[in-house]
Amino acid sequence: MFNDHSPNQELPQFPESYWRDSVKITSFPKIAAHKEADVVVVGGGISGITTAYLLAREGLQVVLVEAGQLLNGTTGHTTAKITAQHDLIYDEFIQHFGQEQARLYYQANDEALQFIRHTVKEHGIQCDFRERDAYIYTNSDEYVTKLEQELAAYDKLGITGELVTHFDLPVPMKRALVMRKQAQFHPLKYVDKLIQLFIQFGGVIHEQTTVDTVEKAETPTVITRDGFRLTCKHVVSCSHFPFYDGMGFYFARMHAERSYVIGIPSKTDHWGGMYISAENPKRSIRTASLDTGENLILIGGESHKTGQGICTIKHYEELQAFAQSVFGATEISYRWSAQDLITLDKMPYVGQISSTSPNIYVATGYRKWGMTNSTAAALLLRDLILGKENTYRELYTPSRFHADPDVKTFFAQNADVAKHLISGKLETVHNKPEDVPNGEGAVVTVDGKRAGAYRDEQGTLHIVDTTCTHMGCELEWNHGERSWDCPCHGSRFSIDGEVMEGPAKKPLNKIVES
Repeated sequence: MFNDHSPNQELPQFPESYWRDSVKITSFPKIAAHKEADVVVVGGGISGITTAYLLAREGLQVVLVEAGQLLNGTTGHTTAKITAQHDLIYDEFIQHFGQEQARLYYQANDEALQFIRHTVKEHGIQCDFRERDAYIYTNSDEYVTKLEQELAAYDKLGITGELVTHFDLPVPMKRALVMRKQAQFHPLKYVDKLIQLFIQFGGVIHEQTTVDTVEKAETPTVITRDGFRLTCKHVVSCSHFPFYDGMGFYFARMHAERSYVIGIPSKTDHWGGMYISAENPKRSIRTASLDTGENLILIGGESHKTGQGICTIKHYEELQAFAQSVFGATEISYRWSAQDLITLDKMPYVGQISSTSPNIYVATGYRKWGMTNSTAAALLLRDLILGKENTYRELYTPSRFHADPDVKTFFAQNADVAKHLISGKLETVHNKPEDVPNGEGAVVTVDGKRAGAYRDEQGTLHIVDTTCTHMGCELEWNHGERSWDCPCHGSRFSIDGEVMEGPAKKPLNKIVES
């Protein structure tokens, strides 16, 4: 069945991030020669760029490579809250890891917030940086109790917080937990300045440069898909999903989730905070400043595992209905989605990618709180490469393993993978390529085999094999983003089969009807 969505008001036809739409990021050439450097950083988001900037500032020769365009991944599609309030997490961390580890997690993210604040001030970065209080709110008695437990965790960890019974946001609430003096900004205006500073410090950037693998050695060599070799002393993987696994089996220790954002114009004054609901479905709310002087209300939520769940357009429609009921929204200016990776224990993996690869590093698994976690990761990576002590080394080490919750989560995630692997192979498909209308995609049958067809607005069919090139799971059509998504490990492919998100590295096979 096609076009089974019926929005109350017109959604923008294609996903468009306000951050990407409002800033022009400098482009850089594709690599065209072998190179040598002290450090090669792979991944052009906030993690990679901040890491590269910090290392270049220390006098190291750094080359940063990005498979596509800079800041076109999660960094360009975030809600850009700079906060150590990462939903209801501190009581849970105390239960799993103890007070000291939970306290270190807070300190790392608070220091990241202070680093961003200092960097903005030091370089006079015009990135709409605003200090804001962060609220977790609820209209549920059950979650009032959970907020009380989280406040108790705050008290144990020395975090300043309080429960309030009202705020200015026009949303029904019984109680809210507030963490004061957090912040928000325009992420691309901030990171664009870091790019400029990185170049000034002698850094080199190459876009449209896909990395295939690393040859391990005392001086490892990064090898690009086009065969160019980048010899260096240290390699850092900041490519969202690690481009090189190093036998860390990251695909089995993380899962991918997509979440959605809409932007609605508003002439109302800001309410003075950033907000997220405690219960599901999540509703994340903040504003951004438009060049016109008006505000844009950003409403996020509707998370689900990549490649699983309802038609993705319906997630936007749920946010749209919320915006209409709460704010009386009659216009949607932007809509976009992001993909985030979540580790077994919900804490990022940052450090040496495996015990056998001491000069290859990874930063991943930010659990949708990437602004502070990415900065904390960059500060840790800098110290590891420079041989300096860092308080958070053991906290974030990718080699850690906790019996609780890692074992339970590991088996649950991999049981889910097995279920989708089997169900995809057993699915009966009735659609044929000729059934697919313009602007739509669907799983179809070609010569008796499962395939994926998308017919563009001009009527041209794009048909690909729907078997994921990572581990053979069957892909599902993502109508909202016009992509083929893997329900097992979160790989995503374009309508022509090109890899958009890992862990897959190889494109899908294209199919020509016989």
